[in-house]
Amino acid sequence: MLTGDTNDEDVSLFDAEENAGKTSKRSVKHPVASFFHLFFRVSATLVYLLCDLLSASFIASMVTIILLLSCDFWTVKNVTGRLMVGLRWWNQVEDDGQSRWVFESRKGSGKQQASDSESRIFWLGLIICPIIWVIFAFSILFSVKIKWMPLVIMGVVLQGANLYGYVRCKVGGKTNLRNMATNYFGRQFLKQTLSKEEES
Repeated sequence: MLTGDTNDEDVSLFDAEENAGKTSKRSVKHPVASFFHLFFRVSATLVYLLCDLLSASFIASMVTIILLLSCDFWTVKNVTGRLMVGLRWWNQVEDDGQSRWVFESRKGSGKQQASDSESRIFWLGLIICPIIWVIFAFSILFSVKIKWMPLVIMGVVLQGANLYGYVRCKVGGKTNLRNMATNYFGRQFLKQTLSKEEES
């Protein structure tokens, strides 16, 4: 797992540690990682939207977007997930050829805990950008730009894979997402039913 406990902690004076925790929770601890978490995603989206204005060459635009999407996938999977929220995932091929997915989350506290602002940046970027690429896919179906469909599918797949991997890390790798959603909606229905009964 991603543990790296240090034993060189000092005893805090009154609430000094609590105040330090409050300020560090609000600040961005990894500004470079936060920048690149959004840079490649936003750049790929902007190049896709402005490709007719930036270049007349379809190939140049497509290669640029593919490079940006690939850099985004690698950066989010290998760097920003670990630094910003303490999560990581990967695929491991066993000796017998079986593929096994591994999902990990850091169980640290104190210095290792992710700040709220970094967590917000990470999850908003991770959720919003795949939604944008899905919107692009539907817009291509209704337009005459079918030649862009493989690129948009690549954007949906790469960003969707990161989203899926990190959601599995967050909720637990062994948890079935369908069962989790069913349990959540069941609890919401039960709460609504009980609140209506209490009102009447």
